Amino acid sequence: MAEITAGTGVNLQGRRLKRDVGMVGLLFASVGSIIGSGWLFGALNASLIAGPAALISWILGGGAVILLALIHAELGGMYPVAGGSARFPHYAFGSMIGFASGWFAFLGAVTTAPIEVEAALQYASNYIPGLTTQNDQGVVLMTVFGYAVAAVLMLLFSFINVMGVKWLSETNKIAVWWKIAIPVLAVVVLMVTSFHPGNFMAGGGFMPFGWKGVFSAIALGGVIFAYLGFEQAIQLGAESKNPRRNIPIAVIGSMLLGVVLYIALQVAFTAALDPASLQKGWSAVAFSGTGKIFGPFAGLATGLGLGWLAFLLYTDAIISPGGTGLLYVGTSARLTFALARNRYIPDLFAHLSARSVPVYAIAFSFLCGMFIFLPFPGWQLLVGFISSATVIAYAMAPLAMGALRLQEPDRERPFRLVGGTVLAPLGFIIANEIILFSGWAVVWKLLVAILIGFALLAISLATSAPERRPSLDGRSAIWLWPYLVGLALISYLSSFDYKNPDSVPLIGLKGPVNALPFGWDMLAMAVFALAIYLLAIRQRLPREKVEEYIGDLTAEAEPEG
Repeated sequence: MAEITAGTGVNLQGRRLKRDVGMVGLLFASVGSIIGSGWLFGALNASLIAGPAALISWILGGGAVILLALIHAELGGMYPVAGGSARFPHYAFGSMIGFASGWFAFLGAVTTAPIEVEAALQYASNYIPGLTTQNDQGVVLMTVFGYAVAAVLMLLFSFINVMGVKWLSETNKIAVWWKIAIPVLAVVVLMVTSFHPGNFMAGGGFMPFGWKGVFSAIALGGVIFAYLGFEQAIQLGAESKNPRRNIPIAVIGSMLLGVVLYIALQVAFTAALDPASLQKGWSAVAFSGTGKIFGPFAGLATGLGLGWLAFLLYTDAIISPGGTGLLYVGTSARLTFALARNRYIPDLFAHLSARSVPVYAIAFSFLCGMFIFLPFPGWQLLVGFISSATVIAYAMAPLAMGALRLQEPDRERPFRLVGGTVLAPLGFIIANEIILFSGWAVVWKLLVAILIGFALLAISLATSAPERRPSLDGRSAIWLWPYLVGLALISYLSSFDYKNPDSVPLIGLKGPVNALPFGWDMLAMAVFALAIYLLAIRQRLPREKVEEYIGDLTAEAEPEG
């Protein structure tokens, strides 16, 4: 068989990705990612920040991510390729933006498997002593023993991925049926057993922390983090059967299911709390058992005498995060594969094994995951970073969709988003508002991680053979640096930094300084994001360059049928 390059110059050793994932497998890949550790901790963490109005946080967050999912559904149906999040912006804006988008997506994906492992260990600490400990601020951290167990779990995830995409898909299918059943059961049992409608107005009223609390909970309370994962179907596009039909169904279907489930969980959690636990307000919610520390729903079940439900929840606390971690090892590997296919990183990471999986990319994801445990040894320490890194990757899709509608108006769109001309800039604005809600404490770390990525790109280009170096398409990326600088500046000047107003020194700076009061900072971000969107669309690649970058979409995978 001839070498397969699809116009990228990357040798795939004559091997192709296998189309082993059917519609159910693709849908469950996204559903399995959405239902992870977010459901175990999200309801409590959002309540601590927003009180009963956390319900609004889930509704607004769900609407925002559904919009971004619809935009991805149009792109995924048009371009069913591996690691699509790293490649749609590349088609529209060239190599510099392609690398940036891929790096953003990689940052979000490669950190998700570790946080899911941390969630599993945090719950497991109830019956396996020594996995975690607490610092003086009450934050749960892994011990040395916990780190060793985490390494074993990460190795297991990597092994299943190395065995092939069919192993990954079939293993995930089994886990997802359980992952859907247990949260639904918890909602029903808690609503029947303990429903206190007065809780929605207790502890300072329905909105004790105002609208700022509502918006902060979206980014920092685990709301956006819980909704992440619909893009799994996008990343497996080249390995799916009938992708033009199945990718949009999987993306949209998984998000609708996730939003309904998470809203129901928040209602059940709020109503099931003992009213006495709200006497000191929502920021100090406490109840019998170890629920607040090691698992709120299990703590509620224990306090209500529902030992059997607590047992199921502790069991699910291994399966739900474990299944999501398994998927994200695969996702981060596909993104690494995509970066290599576009010649941003060495060809080695585009190597396919005899089982047609990117084996070196999987190994790299494992190593990155183990490294991430060191600076982020607890679930609470990592959730804001993951949310922002993934959302900034999501933000690239509206830009790509807006540009590609102008560059490729005649390409078949199996799913076409109605009103996309308006919804694309709106999606970009919403994504940037979510990043703003994360606060300066998260944003500066994200920006440092982004700069590290560009440093790695510079090293890769400097050490590559001249014929392998991609054109960076600097003219089409002229908006990128003003975007990152403006994002940093507005975040630094904003009012958002929940519970940490004077922390995060960076070159002598502390933030936020609240120069832009609440409301005005959101308006500033909206105007800025719209300006960047319009500039980016104006600087899009010419149509002939787009066709060159897209190449043959069927080259990297087996033919359908």
